[in-house]
Amino acid sequence: MKVNEATWDRVLRVIVGLFLLSFLIWMEGNSKYWGLIGLLPLITGLVGYCPAYSLFKISTRKES
Repeated sequence: MKVNEATWDRVLRVIVGLFLLSFLIWMEGNSKYWGLIGLLPLITGLVGYCPAYSLFKISTRKES
């Protein structure tokens, strides 16, 4: 798996993922489970690979 995310992209994804996961704690009722969507940006940010980027042949990482 080739890294296709720049550092800024990865940091942003982790922050957004953690924010969305916080809904599990702060929201009430069934709406709190929407916070599970935060797993997607969190995992892709930690790994550095986005399958959607590969599908559309996009990369935010500068090739050196």
